[in-house]
Amino acid sequence: MRHVLTAIMAAASLTSIAHARPQDAGAAPAAPAVQPPSAIATTIAKDMDGLLALYRDLHANPELSEQETGTAAKLARRLRAMKFAVTDRVGGTGVVAVMKNGSGPVLLIRADMDALPVTEQTGLEFASRVKAKTADGVETGVMHACGHDTHMTAFIETARLLSSMKDEWKGTVVMILQPAEEVGRGARLMLEDGLYTRFPRPTHAIAFHDAANLEAGKIGYTPGFALANVDSVDLLVRGSGGHGAYPQTTRDPIVLGARIVTALQTLVSREQDPFDPAVVTVGSFAGGTKHNVIPDEAKMLLTVRSFSDDTREKLIRGIERIARGEAIAAGVPDDRMPVISVKDEFTPSTYNPPLFANQMADVLKGHFPAGTVMETKPSMAGEDFGRYYRADKSINSFIFWVGGVPADQMAKAAAVEITLPSLHSPFWAPQADKVIATASEAMTVLALNILKRD
Repeated sequence: MRHVLTAIMAAASLTSIAHARPQDAGAAPAAPAVQPPSAIATTIAKDMDGLLALYRDLHANPELSEQETGTAAKLARRLRAMKFAVTDRVGGTGVVAVMKNGSGPVLLIRADMDALPVTEQTGLEFASRVKAKTADGVETGVMHACGHDTHMTAFIETARLLSSMKDEWKGTVVMILQPAEEVGRGARLMLEDGLYTRFPRPTHAIAFHDAANLEAGKIGYTPGFALANVDSVDLLVRGSGGHGAYPQTTRDPIVLGARIVTALQTLVSREQDPFDPAVVTVGSFAGGTKHNVIPDEAKMLLTVRSFSDDTREKLIRGIERIARGEAIAAGVPDDRMPVISVKDEFTPSTYNPPLFANQMADVLKGHFPAGTVMETKPSMAGEDFGRYYRADKSINSFIFWVGGVPADQMAKAAAVEITLPSLHSPFWAPQADKVIATASEAMTVLALNILKRD
């Protein structure tokens, strides 16, 4: 409050001076006053050297999903030093850090720890050179190509700020470092390991994600559905193979598969309400081994995206119907109908309860300079933060975006001079200092509002 009063008094003094001194003829109008940084922003700026050292360490030493042991250990040590009560190995490699500060709301703050099986090509001095084996035994480069290193760094700074500001809030903070977000399992694993029973049950939950389509330091939010259901569907198309010179003696699964791919497009274009977005993408179509051999089988891998659970079910049933219908039309016998497998692990959609989302957006708009915070469109990407709300819909849950694209690159992209790398790209390198500073400040401001003293 003192900073607000100081700013108001300073503004009043400047106004008085401006009115007391007549302007020279032809003088340029005065530039608009620049909003001074908040006390939180000033503290973060002082911490930035150490934060960037942590960020570079995390970036250079990434770990794949469910292998985040080193990452979890180094961050747990920092949380213990801040006097959080820390529990390791929750849901595998997850960490839960609790700080109680009197009666009041229980706020869950989440960061995700895992990296991707991507070989980095950013050219950064501290680029990852790590190699590891996936769960399938494939050796791969490993990279924080989704910005989880910025998430963890801002998480640590938020924890440090809240631990040093206990006289400004009351309630309980439950800070969680989640494994396996990239494979859609981490939130479920932590919930199944007693996140809501072994630890204080949250009344509120917040998180952020860096964004590859927003200018660095800008904040985006989406009331309602923010991110999509994500399903992985395997479709085995079966036929009867033979010589490529005698196709009349076969039931060609390649041709049948092509017909299925084409027909699947009507699920969205002709069966889906245009105001209820959905995606059905065939990401892989493989079959056969030789030019002149028609195979017995072909395999397709699909990603299916939706927001509501009803739409999700409708799309999956539609894939089954179209695949079977095309197979019948092609004369495939009943015992060779396509086989559809929906992966057990799906990423559920993430929903920001609109009233709470707009309240949190208003808090951010009231704190940051005008134009920093903006409403953004829903994304068809997936993010398992939504599971924490789904597990208890009385929770006020909010995830927001923090832009990571340098301003000059945004300008070049707008002028169609460059194409920006996306999240998961081997070239994605966010402007880390702005992401970390903005996210740390935003999460701290939201936490202080949720946990405010009467």
